Amino acid sequence: MTEHDAKDPIDGAQFETLADQDNPAGQPASDRRRQMLKLGAGALVAGSPLLSTLARAASARTIKIGYVSPQTGPLAPFGEADRFTIQQMQTVLKNGISVGGKTLPVSIIVKDSQSNPNRAGEVASDLILREKVDIMLVSGTPETANPVSDACELNEVPCVSTVVPWQPWFFGRKGDPKKGFNFTYHFFWGLEDVIGVYTGMWQSVQTDKVVGGLFPNDGDGNAWGDAKLGFPPVLTQKGFTLKDTGRFQSMTQDFSSQISAFKQVNADIITGVVIPPDAKNFLVQARQQGLKPKVVSIGKALLFPSTLEALGDLGEGLSTEVWWTPMHPFKSSLTGQSAKALADDYEKSTGKQWTQPIGFAHALFEIAVDVFKRTKDIDSNTAIRDAIASTKLDTVVGNVTWGKGPVPNVAKTPLVGGQWVKGQKTRFDLAIVNNQLAPAIPVSAPLKLLS
Repeated sequence: MTEHDAKDPIDGAQFETLADQDNPAGQPASDRRRQMLKLGAGALVAGSPLLSTLARAASARTIKIGYVSPQTGPLAPFGEADRFTIQQMQTVLKNGISVGGKTLPVSIIVKDSQSNPNRAGEVASDLILREKVDIMLVSGTPETANPVSDACELNEVPCVSTVVPWQPWFFGRKGDPKKGFNFTYHFFWGLEDVIGVYTGMWQSVQTDKVVGGLFPNDGDGNAWGDAKLGFPPVLTQKGFTLKDTGRFQSMTQDFSSQISAFKQVNADIITGVVIPPDAKNFLVQARQQGLKPKVVSIGKALLFPSTLEALGDLGEGLSTEVWWTPMHPFKSSLTGQSAKALADDYEKSTGKQWTQPIGFAHALFEIAVDVFKRTKDIDSNTAIRDAIASTKLDTVVGNVTWGKGPVPNVAKTPLVGGQWVKGQKTRFDLAIVNNQLAPAIPVSAPLKLLS
């Protein structure tokens, strides 16, 4: 076992059902079929019991699902729920998937992007070229989802991605709104939603409407800070003043220049989209250097309980976008679990507080299973792609339907705003404070200013 294997035991894990005993070495299904058919033709007579057994085994074509997410590295909180999700899917799919009247065994092959775009592309190519997956599922920021989606588009492998605002996924991959992509599909919310949620939260309290922006030099930061598609034009339109200090590299150790600039303009709102280590560094240094904003709404880093726990008392009152919670009024098409039941299952199984990616990791497999059940030809990448494109499915994160825009290949899911407050059973709980874009998701408290 390598050092990496020790740190990340599920990377490369292959979970198979039905065919495990017949294939202890992980031999490709197509090779097994050829060997069995050859053996049957040369050594057995038609109608023998052993030939019948071999014929059934030979016909058990395995469905292969590739799954890539950042399970280690600075983006690891996005993959924190993966072990739970994969183990749950192993149980749910233990009897295979019914495709065209036949029940086929399922193999789920998991890869860790290590929070590195180059690594993400490498493991995607491995899943495509060596494992020959039938469908690729990928989650967790542009640094993982985009290179995996690009590899699938290049090799004409059906792919479903999530947990990236649709603009950095679509335009970050040079998508043309008139054409779209051929084999890659995405579901999540967009920048228009997070901007609407954030400004809605800010407008609900009294501030001077001066905003300090933290936008790193990565897919999310460049999209959020984009002068045409990002925060700047909307903030101006709504009467806010934005102080953008320019792009910085993730894993920055010193935020003194940004803090000084925000103090000079008396920014009482801080926003941005940064990784957890950068959020901690900035917030600790901001306190040390006397920056005292009334509102801090940061994407990416403030999504996770683990980040808030690491911040200690600095975490109370911070706000963020909320894509999924136990309070969401949706249920799984696979297990029938409500959002709350799924979160409760996670907490009971892991001993950890629920986290937002649980719902979207689960929904990826809901979509994959639904796609295979509707696929007209399981051996045709195009047929699988067409089944993805025609998806209309109620999932644990809401309805996922492609074909309605805002651009080709993108389906949108609801977004609300939340604030971290003192918890009853845990140090912090995430309260829903703004639901103007998704009224079906109940508000639990108003936004409060930082003390």
